[in-house]
Amino acid sequence: MKLMIMSAALALAASPAAAQPAKAQPAKAINVVLVHGAWADGSSWSEVIPLLQDAGLHVTAVQNSLSTLKDADADARRAIAAQTGPTVLVGHSWSGTIVSDVGDDPKVTALVYVAARAPAAGEDFLALQGTFPNTPARAGIVTRDGYTLLSQQAFLDDFANGVPRRDALVLYAAQGSTAASIFAEHTTATAWKSKPTYYAVSKQDRTIAPEFERFLAKRMNAQTIEVNAGHLSMVSHPKEIADLIIRAASGK
Repeated sequence: MKLMIMSAALALAASPAAAQPAKAQPAKAINVVLVHGAWADGSSWSEVIPLLQDAGLHVTAVQNSLSTLKDADADARRAIAAQTGPTVLVGHSWSGTIVSDVGDDPKVTALVYVAARAPAAGEDFLALQGTFPNTPARAGIVTRDGYTLLSQQAFLDDFANGVPRRDALVLYAAQGSTAASIFAEHTTATAWKSKPTYYAVSKQDRTIAPEFERFLAKRMNAQTIEVNAGHLSMVSHPKEIADLIIRAASGK
């Protein structure tokens, strides 16, 4: 079964044009909506936000639920609805699931994935991910009453690798308790098939395999950069991430 999934995945990556309609050219966006991933909160974007604001963009960081995909989607949709004009939707890590699910909103002109998941509608994403190398962070997942956290060692060494220890400890203290069930939930939309898409691969990622990130970027036909960073590239390399978001906002 694993071999069959890998073969199908590679076939899809090899012929993206056959699987996707032509993507529209984005209007110049004036807003950015940032969505955080698992074991995080909106403060994970704090290094990127001022750079986007300095570029003249209106920025909203969503404090999205980590209990169900339905609730997290609703949080993101409310944030998008509050925007006036064209909007770039950005997701990190697990929240790439949200971006793929709600990014078909008419206000959204471009999608940006930062070391993120990017499922297709109805896809068994865990099975697909299982065809790529495992990562050390998973060994540090602690589950209690259906919710997960990362152990301190896993958070510092594998989730926030490359982030100064003092800053990583603050992020560890603020990590969002995440329902174990959300990782297996399926999306109902595939926004990246029709929206201009951008992807930042984290070359030193120990939470999502960089090989998997490259595969996802390729199958979306995304404009892609590679950052010499761990999973939290927006914390350790905010300028590179902000520059990619600004590019998406400008439609370049």
